[in-house]
Amino acid sequence: MDKIFKLEQHGTTFLKEVMAGLISFITIVYIVAVNSAIMADAGIPYEPAIIGTILTCVASCFLVGFWSNAPLILAPGMGINVMFAYTLVQKSGLSWQEALAVVTVTGILFMIIAFTPLASSISKAIPHSLKEGLTVGIGILLTLIGLQKTGVIISSKDTLVSLGNLADPAVLATLIGIIITVVLFIRNVPGNILISIIVNTIIAFAFGLIDLKNLDWSVPSFGEYKDVFGALSFSGIGSLTFWFATFSLAMVVIFENIGLVYGQTRLAEGPEKYKKGLQATSVSVLLSGIFGSSPTVATVEATAGITAGGRTGLTSVVTGFLFLLSLLMIPLIKVIPDSAISPVLILIGALMLQSIKGMNLDNLSESFPAYVIIVFIPLTYSIVDGLALGFIAYPLIKLLTGRGREVSITLYIIAALFLTNFIVNGINL
Repeated sequence: MDKIFKLEQHGTTFLKEVMAGLISFITIVYIVAVNSAIMADAGIPYEPAIIGTILTCVASCFLVGFWSNAPLILAPGMGINVMFAYTLVQKSGLSWQEALAVVTVTGILFMIIAFTPLASSISKAIPHSLKEGLTVGIGILLTLIGLQKTGVIISSKDTLVSLGNLADPAVLATLIGIIITVVLFIRNVPGNILISIIVNTIIAFAFGLIDLKNLDWSVPSFGEYKDVFGALSFSGIGSLTFWFATFSLAMVVIFENIGLVYGQTRLAEGPEKYKKGLQATSVSVLLSGIFGSSPTVATVEATAGITAGGRTGLTSVVTGFLFLLSLLMIPLIKVIPDSAISPVLILIGALMLQSIKGMNLDNLSESFPAYVIIVFIPLTYSIVDGLALGFIAYPLIKLLTGRGREVSITLYIIAALFLTNFIVNGINL
């Protein structure tokens, strides 16, 4: 192990790396249940969605561990999976097979950027306020989806949305679950999100929301999964919808990963591993589409393992191995109800809202375009539309206020592409 991961050189030990990998796994394993539920909303059969999520995590963690020797944990990203299911599929009309093709092409574009000097150039060209606005907007959309999944918020002919029936068992279980999830997180209980899912599943069972009669402890079947693995369809590759979906997804994936990989490699005292870490992440995105999942990111939860002493890729490999073992838990994962998933979506939405602190609210030419993104992502139920309107608003406001030189050429091009898409589609938001 020392020869492969250079443990002694990094001032760590085998046991310390294993413990860091275990801690990372405990903090991130919730993604299997949550991502699978979101992929199912996109139309992918539930059990194959679980298998695809797990195998994506396994392959990605092994890849980044051996390639970069950094303690990064790669898994489907929250917010990006919402974009896959609710924007690309439900809003844009792509089939889930076509959406997987979008993910794969996004991975190829990301690889071109990660393996060239383009990564830093693109990151610098996009205003910080727009990046923060995107995070906040996705967070609000996550919250809305979490509240809608169990009927806490319902549709209304008069006001578009309204409060659901508080006497409904699913609503009650969700509201109790939100309190439990938030309290566990605030108290910094190890494995808080995983624990909340388990506790909230038990509460759902007590409310009669789960039927355990069909619980089957058989070995997971890969028969149905073969229809998901490699099922990406390029039938729509000639359409503008496909390419604008790819363009939008690529921007979100690239922005998020550049920031996360940079921050985590520095936290792990290995800033020189940033380049290889980003390269591994880009390849992982491509693999996500093949395995049948939304794109991966360098998860925030990796900081738990790094804080515990993880310094090498062995941490990632251990986490990947534990993900592999989680295939045996599929029968239990399948009984997890929406009332246990929704509180997690709402908590993550609240955490993403904190990005508003990074916005320059005193400069309206910076904050208003970000505000446009924040408002229109949830109101249009589309990350792409909200992102596009904000990216159009930014250079327009700068030009009209005599600050056009503050806008990069790259951003002008991006805004023009988004505007073209709206014009071609009849400005149909």
